[in-house]
Amino acid sequence: MLSKLNKPMVGVVMGALLGFLDGSTAWFYPDVRPMMVTILVGSTLKGLVAGLAAGFFARKFRSMPLGILAGLLFGFLVTYPVASQPTPEGKYYLLEILIPGMLVGALVGFATQRYGKAPEPARS
Repeated sequence: MLSKLNKPMVGVVMGALLGFLDGSTAWFYPDVRPMMVTILVGSTLKGLVAGLAAGFFARKFRSMPLGILAGLLFGFLVTYPVASQPTPEGKYYLLEILIPGMLVGALVGFATQRYGKAPEPARS
């Protein structure tokens, strides 16, 4: 199925799915359970944005290592603003949010390089 989509759409689909999965792991932290809906929506959107960026990167550059590195960077860029904010109780979850967000980015970077249709050359 993923091979029929273009690379940015692969990034959007994979990013949203992996972002939702990432957000759902917040259930294991009882003090943030009241914010689960916000966390799930935010994580899904972060994954979607990182996936879209990785997809457009994959259209331009055809390199697996660069795609994974770019995905890692995009994951960091969309996750850091959220991870650097304290909870209402004043706690920080920097590594607990940042590392999975970067992992989502790296996986989406891989998926966009591996799957999806490459753009067709322009006809003149």
